[in-house]
Amino acid sequence: MEKKVYSVDGKELRTITLDDKVFGLPVNEDVIYYAINNELANKRVGTACTKDRSEVHGSNAKPYKQKGTGRARRGDKKSPLTRGGGVIFGPKPRDFSFTLPKKVKRLAMKSILSMKAQNDTLTVVEDFTVESGKTKDLASILKNFPVDGRTVIVLKDDDAKIKQAGRNLPTVSFLSYNRLRAHDLFYGRRVIVLESAVKNLSGFYAEEAE
Repeated sequence: MEKKVYSVDGKELRTITLDDKVFGLPVNEDVIYYAINNELANKRVGTACTKDRSEVHGSNAKPYKQKGTGRARRGDKKSPLTRGGGVIFGPKPRDFSFTLPKKVKRLAMKSILSMKAQNDTLTVVEDFTVESGKTKDLASILKNFPVDGRTVIVLKDDDAKIKQAGRNLPTVSFLSYNRLRAHDLFYGRRVIVLESAVKNLSGFYAEEAE
């Protein structure tokens, strides 16, 4: 697959060949769903907790005698049927995280990259950085690639300066080529990949297509 490489000014510079094993695969929606669900589940805290009748503080004495009152029999004040009593089948602290097979996760990333490349929402830009670390300098570059929504920038390495410049841009997120997140990548309306990151992605995910 051929893609145009743009300058930071938004001008066409040259073309680059994308590896079909990474950017030209058929989109597998199932593995994309599993990868996104896995990331969201791993973020859940799972600290919700309620008390059942054995944990509620109170007396074990019967509130009134068993027979002769005409009322329903009642064990104690901690009954779930009483105000202030325990909760029936309430939530307890739990771990929602689970492990996704490595091959499934890698296939999901390649499927998302292929989908973005085929939908023309993936843009290859020459390598750049923001030496000043200022938000206005990065914003002036992104104006040449307008998009209505979130922009995801895939970096060739962990560039601290460009991340510093983008901290105050709520619709911009950064991903390193070897630490992609399916959720951010999938919901990004525009994916900007640095030219060197394209080569790194091809090397990192180069394997036989499933």
